Amino acid sequence: MGYHFEFGWIAEYWPVLLKGVGITLQLIAIGALFGVALGGACAWVRALGPAWLRPVVATYVEMIRNTPFLIQLFFVFFGLPSLGVQMSELQAANLAMIINLGAYSCEIIRAGIQATPKGQFEAGASLGMSRFQTFWYVVLIPSLQRIWPALSSQIVIVMLGSAAVSQIAAEDLTFAANFIQSRNFRAFEAYAVSTAIYLLLAILLRQVLRGVGFTLFPRRAAR
Repeated sequence: MGYHFEFGWIAEYWPVLLKGVGITLQLIAIGALFGVALGGACAWVRALGPAWLRPVVATYVEMIRNTPFLIQLFFVFFGLPSLGVQMSELQAANLAMIINLGAYSCEIIRAGIQATPKGQFEAGASLGMSRFQTFWYVVLIPSLQRIWPALSSQIVIVMLGSAAVSQIAAEDLTFAANFIQSRNFRAFEAYAVSTAIYLLLAILLRQVLRGVGFTLFPRRAAR
């Protein structure tokens, strides 16, 4: 007998799927906002910051970029409590994603900063700008404009990688798929539906980030 596909269970389990999608969206929203902010701060340190702080940031970036996200997640959720840092599954997932994206976005933003001609710094100083104003208006904004497509792609990758948070029982979309197939034994259908939802989320996220880029960098959109 051939396998008979059955998707009627969606009517019963759609609230579980919807909750999983909501948690996944929350994870990527918080992770993207604070992860990119962390990456920007680290990029400033590596490119223009105090010499004594650069090795610290470089060590953080290399450690995160050369270890699996799942191990980082386990370290945050299972390791930090041994040091007295207690957090929920969702808090641990958020923190792990911020730390992960921060390291990757640091290198992406740093590449944009280093591509800025040195004459731009002198131009900012000649206009009477402070060091921070020069970095913000003359260096960082144009740098973000250059690297926005790469940064957007990294955010999408982190969103897809968030599926790992189900391993610590954070109730994201993958957790929902695992729960459903454990109840109805329809593993193929459950994971097929979750795969389709992840695909849709990735496409929508790319479009949202593209729109954000057009809003932040209108001159780029005009070109």
